[in-house]
Amino acid sequence: MTGTIRALLFAGFGVAALVLGGPTASARIACDGAYQIVNGQPVATPYCEDGYLAEVAREYGMRVSAAAVRSSPSVKERVCRLIGHDNRAQSACAAYREPFLRRRF
Repeated sequence: MTGTIRALLFAGFGVAALVLGGPTASARIACDGAYQIVNGQPVATPYCEDGYLAEVAREYGMRVSAAAVRSSPSVKERVCRLIGHDNRAQSACAAYREPFLRRRF
């Protein structure tokens, strides 16, 4: 009986050591500008693109957060109307820009 208890205690300490001492995974999404970093490679995602759009908008003086741009299409449209001409916002604001064919000469 004591051998079983000893084995269980040893296994319990082993599991605790793995859980407490093991490498921790970061649950946060890592963005580099408008790109998400996945396995060391940049990938274009709407999440990081909206965060970068909010960052560019703040440079223009708008008081807007990344969460507001992500959650509200009207906030994103307002931001795109203000800064849609900026090259950094071109892809994020593509749905809110006037099509080229509509312009009159």
